[in-house]
Amino acid sequence: MNKIKISAVAYTNTKAFIYGLEHSDIISKIDLSLDIPSDCAAKVISGEVDMGLMPVAAIPLVPHANIVADYCIGSDGAVNSVFIFSDVPVEEIKTLKLDAHSRTSNNLAKVLLKFYWKRDVEFTTDPNAKTDAIVLIGDRTFGQKDDYAFVYDMGEEWKNFTGLPFMYAAWVANKELSQAFKNEFNAALKFGLENRAKVLKDLPETPNFDLDDYLYHKLQFEVTDDRKKAMNLFLGYIEELEKVKV
Repeated sequence: MNKIKISAVAYTNTKAFIYGLEHSDIISKIDLSLDIPSDCAAKVISGEVDMGLMPVAAIPLVPHANIVADYCIGSDGAVNSVFIFSDVPVEEIKTLKLDAHSRTSNNLAKVLLKFYWKRDVEFTTDPNAKTDAIVLIGDRTFGQKDDYAFVYDMGEEWKNFTGLPFMYAAWVANKELSQAFKNEFNAALKFGLENRAKVLKDLPETPNFDLDDYLYHKLQFEVTDDRKKAMNLFLGYIEELEKVKV
């Protein structure tokens, strides 16, 4: 039997999922690689892997895309790891440096700035550029909030804007997978979430950051109807941004 090739993100927010996969029988049926979100998306889009936990903004780029799991990386309000960090208040931001790790977070920043805050901002991916603000996501944000004058949690700001939760990443396949595999995969993810206490014990302590609160309260992992609605709304806003560029 050919193993299903899977790319997953190597951040703390996925540790429970990885634990579940590695401690379930399904591990013998998959070939698992750990990547940053942008590389995960690239592998699913190119067909290098069969499925991945990929940024939702990249889903329209996946041939034959289908969400194959009942679980995701989401939040309902503040998520505490997806930020715009700024030297000035949002109404004064003129330049913003994007994060090379994630298409979704960069697009979420663009959507919020354009449609919520009504700002026209210049964006750059130059790591050496001096800008008013930056997008930063994942573990690199832990304990960093006190280092910036103004901090905008994009999960919280999306909720303020739309009244909806958010889905940052979903398990997406570029081919049809059997229902039996999907059932076993979902069971493994569920098992991992049920063992977050064990996952927490193996995580290094992080100054000025509450990992327990993050894994049990800030992050939400279920693919709900509201989260699907939010994803479709978000993708619609991205389309609007693309039209503006043209």
